[in-house]
This record gives sequence, structure tokens and C-alpha cells, in this order.
Amino acid sequence: MARYPLFGTGETGRSVHYSAQRRLNLYCAIKQQGDRSQLAYYGTPGLALFASFGAEPVRGAHTFRDIMYVVHRGTLYSMNNSAVKTVLGTLSTTAGRVSMADNGTQIFMVDGTDGYIYNIDTGAFSVITDADFWDVANTCAYQAGRFLYDKKSSGQFGISASYDGAAHDATEFATSESFSDDMVRIFVDHSEVILFGSLSTEFWGNTGALDFPYQPINGAVVEYGLAARWSLAKLSNSVAFLGKNREGQVGVFLLKGYQPQRISTDEMEYTINNYSTVADASGFAYKAGGHTFYQLNFPTAGKSWLYDDDSKMWSHLEYGSTGGRHRAEFGVEFINKSLVFDYANGNVYQISIDATDDNEEPIVREIVGRHIIDEEMISISRMWLDIETGLGSDPQAMLSVSKDGGHSFGSERWTSLGAIGEFKTRAIWRVLGQAYDWVFKVRISGATKCTISGAWVDAK
Repeated sequence: MARYPLFGTGETGRSVHYSAQRRLNLYCAIKQQGDRSQLAYYGTPGLALFASFGAEPVRGAHTFRDIMYVVHRGTLYSMNNSAVKTVLGTLSTTAGRVSMADNGTQIFMVDGTDGYIYNIDTGAFSVITDADFWDVANTCAYQAGRFLYDKKSSGQFGISASYDGAAHDATEFATSESFSDDMVRIFVDHSEVILFGSLSTEFWGNTGALDFPYQPINGAVVEYGLAARWSLAKLSNSVAFLGKNREGQVGVFLLKGYQPQRISTDEMEYTINNYSTVADASGFAYKAGGHTFYQLNFPTAGKSWLYDDDSKMWSHLEYGSTGGRHRAEFGVEFINKSLVFDYANGNVYQISIDATDDNEEPIVREIVGRHIIDEEMISISRMWLDIETGLGSDPQAMLSVSKDGGHSFGSERWTSLGAIGEFKTRAIWRVLGQAYDWVFKVRISGATKCTISGAWVDAK
């Protein structure tokens, strides 16, 4: 009798014949000094309702000190830690993402149609009326006292006066120089300005000049563009984004200095490059349970992915039991909370490792193991799931087995994971049959903490 460990770190993609592995609403932690096992699989964080702005989704949010500034439909709100909302002003538009930045006194906002200023000290809200301001900016950023913003359908960016987002000069602008592609987003990281184009990326520095202080950094040009404007997120002291090369292929990258480091896998890239569009992808980062995560959503495809920067592995995210994408569209850090905004309505959630459901919707977790294969028939007498039990209101685990290498799975066999306090409950399935190529799938439902240390089968 031989014992085979089932779960690994792989990912399915082009063919289940090579790998059928998959993690849904689970992330993998690699234990340097493992106790029960070197790999542990934990449930991804859940969502607890923090506030709601109504039926329509939030368009943008920005935190400054102990206040969060939120744009919902055509209104700018402030919101405190008790979720008390105050109306601050009215925008010209009611839909589409809003980019926001602050200089310590002013909140600067652009929505592709107009620019806006909210003065934190005086409470005054106004549309930018300076004739030299480009009122077609999609994104903005802040660096060394100045607001920077892109010009739609061009490679240009403009800047505000020092510490005055309402004042602009028609002569104070520049154009990305290395390639002729249009700018997708302007971003600031480590006090350097990053100009993300559709096919290239440039890095600019501040020279300190009184007039226009920005110049390109020699040699700091990347021949990868930004595939989705809102996929950018600061991650682990760097920047993560969905990038595109000149051949049109997309992948996920993390900037290391002036070079993009690929963090997507072959299998993941095969999958996302087959989506009908990726230009609407959105991304954000947060920290939970000691791990730093980057979530990437593909709205048209209805899919969400989660990257764990600690284990360097990807997982799938879904909401509910119907297989839809995760609810979170983007997020902010606010007074030691990771808050995320629903893509379909005005709900604001706290994302938490201690939440065992998504705003009272059960989280379904699933893990598909690696192949157990031999040239001779393998008989399996028992499968044991090493999972923490006795933590919920009788949660259930389901096992289904593929005997054709992961192409199809048989009937579901359910077992209890124990009611609260029933810590001795064991999840075991017996008399599973014979096959040449086995793949096991486990699905867990119920509002319960989920910790899987592994799974084994006894086979001969």
C-alpha cells in the first residue's frame, strides 16, 4: 500500500492532461518549518459590509489622514471611520472611474471630462476653470507639490502650479519621447513619474527647475505597455500591472527598478489571453493574514484572480455558488482597514481574513489535486482530507473524482466537517475504485474557517 499526497502548487491552463490543479477561494502558504505539512491552504478573506452608497457603484475613492473621500454618481462625499457620510460637492459626470490625488491641502480629481478641486481646510469645492487646464484627463498623480495629469488620446502630460491644483500654465507640459503610443495612465512611485503608454513605459525624474521640472531618465524605457488602465496597484514596495508586449500578448508584471518582472505563469497567460477583452481589467492590493495580495478582475470575462506575493502563486476568486467574478472592483487602505468597492452597487466592504462569508453570501472553496497516474491500474481504498474541523455550523466537504485525467468528474460524495466544537471529526471517503489516471476535487461550503494541511490517498 502506497500513500500519495494530492495537492500541489500548480495551475491548469492549456491542458488538464498536463495539470488539472486549481485553487478557488483558497491561497497556498509555504511553511519554512512545517508542522503537519510544508504546504497549507487557507480560505481567502471574506467581505463584511462597512457602508453603502446605494444602487450604483462607487466611481473613485481616496484616503487622507482619517477621512475617506468618495465619488458616487455625481457627488463627492467625505466618510469617517464610523461610515458617516457628508456631501462635499457635485461633479459634471455621473458614471465612469474617477482618479484622485492630494497635496496635503487639496483633493484633485479628474473624470475624463472635467477637473475638480476640494480644499480640505476651507471645505470649498470647485470645477477647475483655468483655460490652460486640459479637461480631458483620465488619470492624475501627485509629486513634489504638483499635480500631474494625462491628456486623453495623446502622449502628453501636464502639471499644476506648485501646491495649487486650480492653477495651470499652457507652456508646462511634456510628451513621452521614446515611442509615439498614447498614454494610458500617469503614475508616481518612489517619487518618480511613470508614463504608462499602450506599448511602452517611460520613467521621468524631477530636476527641481522652477518652470517645468520633469525630464526623462536616460535609459529608463520599457517596451511593455499598460493593457488596462485600472489594473495598476502598488504592491510590495513596487507596482503591479497587466502589461502588453508589441506582439499583443498580455501578462502580469511587477516593476523591479526600471524593468518589469513577469509574475504571471504560462498557464495563467494562456487563459487570460483567450479572454475576449482585457482592457477593462481592474486591480488592487491589500494585506491580510500576514500575506500581501494583488487582486486582478476581468469584468467582461467575469473572472477574478488573486496573486499571493509571499508564495508567488495565483488562485481563482468567485462570488457565491454560481461562478461569478469577485465583488471587489478596487480598494483603499483606511485607518488600518482594507476597504473594497462593489462593482455592481454602492456597497463598501471591509476585506478581512476573519470573515467567513461575502456579505452573508456563503463562500464556496475548491481545490483540485495533481494527477495520480501509472501504466498499471491503481486501486484506491481511501482518501483523507486533512482539514481543520469543528469550526462552523455543520459545514460540508464534497469529493468528486476524475478517472480520465481531469476531463470529467463523477458524482459528488458529501461528508460533514463537524459542528462547532466537534474537533475530532475526520473527512474520509472510502472504496473509490480503480483507474489509470486519477484527479481529486474537493469542494467546501458553509460559513467556516478553512485550513487544509493536505490530502492523501491509500493506493495499490
